Amino acid sequence: MRIRYNGHSSFTITAADGTVIVTDPYEPGAYGGGIGYHQIGDQPDIVTVSHDHADHGYTEGFSGEFEIVRESASHKGIEFRAIDTFHDDQGGAQRGANTIFVFEVDGVTLCHLGDLGHVLSDEQIALIGPVDVLMAPIGGHFTIDPLQATDVFERLRPKVFLPMHYKTDKCGFPIAGVDEFVKGKARVQRIDSDAIEVEADKLPGEPEVKVLNHAC
Repeated sequence: MRIRYNGHSSFTITAADGTVIVTDPYEPGAYGGGIGYHQIGDQPDIVTVSHDHADHGYTEGFSGEFEIVRESASHKGIEFRAIDTFHDDQGGAQRGANTIFVFEVDGVTLCHLGDLGHVLSDEQIALIGPVDVLMAPIGGHFTIDPLQATDVFERLRPKVFLPMHYKTDKCGFPIAGVDEFVKGKARVQRIDSDAIEVEADKLPGEPEVKVLNHAC
């Protein structure tokens, strides 16, 4: 499969059979221009939405027919497991609920943490289970911060960790950049591309962080 980082918390995952999944699409220009990424140009078959904030649930930018996944569901032969979490560390009192999605594409288990705002409990770690590719926020303020994201990384031990929801030239939010997360980590690759190819039989033996350029 091919995984492209659109920007913010959005990835486009293209399966070997051509099925296109877009995670957490953002609204360009949302929050007074805080989201400076361009419109995602893909035609998705499936869109996952972790919560309905403008920088994660903007499905209006897509045309054609597609399925929106907000809870556990099955589409195009792909099973999406939804795990209920929160957008803050106060049980959702500050920013509401957040949904983690776990799903398998081409024999690879992916997990998208959405706008996770708290360290995962042991029970939640168990519900997620083994992960090959983890897409996780690292910027703090609205989500888990670099230290908390490191805790999640070390406990889930994905083969590939893809950072998201961090400060870039297209994000005006008061959040940390990727350097704060990767600092001190041994297995970090800064990919000079917005996409990687992932194959089940070619996953790294030890957890790796791969930092992608944003496509949009």
